[in-house]
Amino acid sequence: MINLFTLFFIFLLGLSVGSFLNCAIYRLEIGGSFLKGRSFCPHCRHVLSWPDLIPLFSFVFLKGKCRYCSQKISLQYPLVELATGIIFLSIFFFPVYTYINNYTPVYLLIMSCFLIVIFVYDLKHYIIPDKVVYPAIIIAGIFNFLPHQNFGGGFNQFSILSGIGAAAFFLAIVLVSRGRWMGVGDVKLAFLMGLLLGFPNILVALFLSFLIGAIIGVGLIISGRKTLKSEVPFGPFLVTGTFIALFWGQTIISCYLQLTMI
Repeated sequence: MINLFTLFFIFLLGLSVGSFLNCAIYRLEIGGSFLKGRSFCPHCRHVLSWPDLIPLFSFVFLKGKCRYCSQKISLQYPLVELATGIIFLSIFFFPVYTYINNYTPVYLLIMSCFLIVIFVYDLKHYIIPDKVVYPAIIIAGIFNFLPHQNFGGGFNQFSILSGIGAAAFFLAIVLVSRGRWMGVGDVKLAFLMGLLLGFPNILVALFLSFLIGAIIGVGLIISGRKTLKSEVPFGPFLVTGTFIALFWGQTIISCYLQLTMI
């Protein structure tokens, strides 16, 4: 069992990593390197001091505005930090899987970072960057070739086949629609999902992705914010489905099987 102090430390680590992910997302947008250079305000370009960089708390203390130019700070920054903290905490808190080996927690933390960046970037720019998805696929592929025991909860010997199957399914949609319904980036992300989740959790993730996407899409159309011809990024739905399947996939599958047996 992990004690409360450890969980609190993991949450703080997630907040700090979330702050780094925000920097990486912005530097990716402008074509800069996120490995060098100090953080600065995107509006006035003023270099930020350490009190401006405390994850989540700086946003609250500064009342959502830059200390130097008083421009509003995007809600993306505190939301990404908070989401990363919660996801990091969930990786250790939810007992929905057994660790394959000692590297499993680190692997899941790294993969969650890639998924968060993909979620935000695709939501903002309608594109899944190769600079993010390719390294994630390579890391996931290497991990799946490491020696491990089979167990329920997201990882098994069919991970590679799950990735290929998910990618083939999305590729078929791309070819049939000629890119109007899905993009090639979604094919790459689906392959990554299969490597991460394995079978049958990949089915849960895909089902939830389409279900959540349909619900939100209908809501946007009803509210007048989108039309039937409007483009909506599907990457955020895929990432959401991935996290749900990662933490609750086996529970959802068990509940479904119980219902079908009644």
